[in-house]
Amino acid sequence: MLDAALRSGAAGRRCVFEVFARRLPDGRRYGIVAGTGRVLEQVAAFRFGDEELGFLQERRIVGPDALDFLAGYRFDGTIRGYAEGECYFPGSPVLVVEADFAHGVVLETLVLSILNHDSAVASAASRMTGAAGNRPCIEMGSRRTHEEAAVAAARAAYIAGFGSTSNLQAGLRFGVPTTGTAAHAFTLLHDDERSAFEAQLASLGPGTTLLVDTYDVEEAVRTAVATAGTGLGAVRLDSGDLIVQAHEVRALLDSLGATGTKIVVTSDLDEYAIAALAAAPVDAYGVGTQLVTGSGAPTAGMVYKLVAREGGSGAMVSVAKASKDKVSLGGRKWALRRRNAHGVAETEVIGIGAEPLDDGDDRPLLVDYVVDGTEVGAGFCALDTARARHDASVAELPRSAHQLSHGEPAISTAYVGS
Repeated sequence: MLDAALRSGAAGRRCVFEVFARRLPDGRRYGIVAGTGRVLEQVAAFRFGDEELGFLQERRIVGPDALDFLAGYRFDGTIRGYAEGECYFPGSPVLVVEADFAHGVVLETLVLSILNHDSAVASAASRMTGAAGNRPCIEMGSRRTHEEAAVAAARAAYIAGFGSTSNLQAGLRFGVPTTGTAAHAFTLLHDDERSAFEAQLASLGPGTTLLVDTYDVEEAVRTAVATAGTGLGAVRLDSGDLIVQAHEVRALLDSLGATGTKIVVTSDLDEYAIAALAAAPVDAYGVGTQLVTGSGAPTAGMVYKLVAREGGSGAMVSVAKASKDKVSLGGRKWALRRRNAHGVAETEVIGIGAEPLDDGDDRPLLVDYVVDGTEVGAGFCALDTARARHDASVAELPRSAHQLSHGEPAISTAYVGS
């Protein structure tokens, strides 16, 4: 596309590209925007070096004009979008890229690969933390996804309410709080369970979490308390009927005087399993596979579409795809969330043309991230800021949004303007 547009002379036309999802994953009530901060980092560093240019030339993928353009590529346009951590709905313009065609079109795969993955993880994480209530969730999915996706997933999960991650690279790169636990291999390495517990306690102290289901759970709990004392931090259950075992282990710990020892559960948890454990004496959840794969929705289904371009007179004209089942709405958009007198969200209002003045009940959703090639909105993607935005955005949704059963989006999308 770039090569052909350069040849035709259309590559310099001003354009507006929009990222949105036509629908939410089946049955979901809302989605969470995540990955915008990573997009900004990647766009700022998006370059074509000698190796990439040599490959394109050798394979004759593009001609000399495109090679020259890519050699000097620096994004010089404008990017607006929803604040990271914000809820989104069908049609929400979660990211808007304004640039000439050449500078904007080459970002499509980069933008979508990040937003589709991170938003899918964050959306699943939000359902899980909602089901968990005040009990913390730990991200533990690194061994169930691509090595770089694991780091991104930890960041996305933290934005949507997870308290920590077992992925140390996410802690190093993004500042996500880290925590860990011993695996069964550590227990099996030692001659007996007591020796394994003693080694772990000697290294990490009595506040650590001991894994107690390698052999017999009851015997392991007794050994754990006898070894660590009643101040043992926590025990972890990773198999069996977690509801039954949690009750049994809680009663046993209390009888042994370890009333402050917490119970952490793992084992292929998802939002439904977490909700089922609500009445059990569980203190924290470790979630892996289902989280990093979007809990059944591994992509957010977002697309990157051209919605406006410069016309022959120099004015911007709306353009839109009209093919069956994939119709899009043309024109540069604005977006706001309409709330009732009680502050509860009612409608996602998406408009074309002049943006209305804030009447107090409508919350504008688009913020500036990059203006004429200069980053201005990185603060909206700071982890703690995005995490707070998630909490506030979810809190203003109607009660139906928090149901795990299949249903329609929690609020409707209304289009206004011409």
